[in-house]
Formats: sequence, C-alpha cells, structure tokens
Amino acid sequence: MVRQPRDVERIYSTHDVVAKLRRLADALEQDKPFRIQVAGERIRVPERAQFSIEHERGSDEEEIEFQLKWASEPHPDDEHDTDPVV
Repeated sequence: MVRQPRDVERIYSTHDVVAKLRRLADALEQDKPFRIQVAGERIRVPERAQFSIEHERGSDEEEIEFQLKWASEPHPDDEHDTDPVV
C-alpha cells in the first residue's frame, strides 16, 4: 500500500485529548506501539518513535507541540488491525 503525503491538524475536546495522552503515556511507559486515529485515519506509532516537545513564540501567541517521529515502513498489523483506537 502506497501512503499518500498528508498534513492535517484537528482540534479535539479536552476530554478526547486527555484520553489520547493517557493512552500514549501508557504505551511509552511500557515501550509498546501506540495506535491513534487522526482526522479519520488510523495510525500505528511504533515503540521506537522519537518523542520531542517544541515551543514557538511569536509576537502575539505561543505554541507547544508534542511530536512523535519515526521512519515510515509498512507494518504487517496495519492491514488487518482491528484494535480499538481512541
């Protein structure tokens, strides 16, 4: 399967963000992969992903980004993944 380039940003409720972050923290702590759905697409984040935090400051606003980055490669579980995703 060829993956198309993608760059999306979604605003989620505080409740949804808390649930996603809690699941992410559990996965990071257990050194396990993390599955998440963003803007309708299911994504598998491998346990080897690098985690970074970025802070940007402009003249009238500030931003903090929590970022996970990894090399793209197909995973055998992706095609038949039936695990629930939050």
